[in-house]
Amino acid sequence: MFSGRPIIGIAGGIGSGKSFVADVFGELGCLVIHSDELIRDAYDEPAVKDVLRQWWGDSVFHADGPINRKAIATRVFSDPQERLRLEQLLHPMVERARVRLMDAAAQNPQVLAFVWDTPLLFEAGLYRQCDSIVFVEAGADARTARLRQARGWEEAERTRRENLQWPLDKKREMSEYVIDNTAHADDARRQVRDVFSRILAQRQSAAQPGPTG
Repeated sequence: MFSGRPIIGIAGGIGSGKSFVADVFGELGCLVIHSDELIRDAYDEPAVKDVLRQWWGDSVFHADGPINRKAIATRVFSDPQERLRLEQLLHPMVERARVRLMDAAAQNPQVLAFVWDTPLLFEAGLYRQCDSIVFVEAGADARTARLRQARGWEEAERTRRENLQWPLDKKREMSEYVIDNTAHADDARRQVRDVFSRILAQRQSAAQPGPTG
């Protein structure tokens, strides 16, 4: 636990609604850290832009200057070595930003827990730092439909990207809690409230002094 507060990791398939579930935890008093937002911030750093331009030239930049994340994704998801190189550049920056946010929030007694919404929770080894892991369950058809609407992806693209990550059944097996995000959003919210209550109860139980001899 970080400053007496649990760290809750969010896992699940692409399009399962991990960020939505994380934000529901946020409504309940958690500091939610979305890795995608930290990566966007990292891409704005001039030093990162310089490195990427050295690696890949103007092909990964929009004409008006910003980094073209779609072009980068196309490149790294077809080349494991390039993906590893990019992760080695960005992940330390994201980790430092995550720690800064948690250090600042640790001074706020209203923050009850920290929630990490990161696509590579298991692959990057971040799950080892979590006190609890919540797996967000959603069927393949539901996930594909969401991704088609939000990103224009079809099933083949979702499958291709998920095949580069740990198997979903392994992630589910290694998670302490499962939230079904297939049905109505209100049902998922109810499940999040229940899970969070259990996590806090477990924290309080662990904090109780043991019997003395």
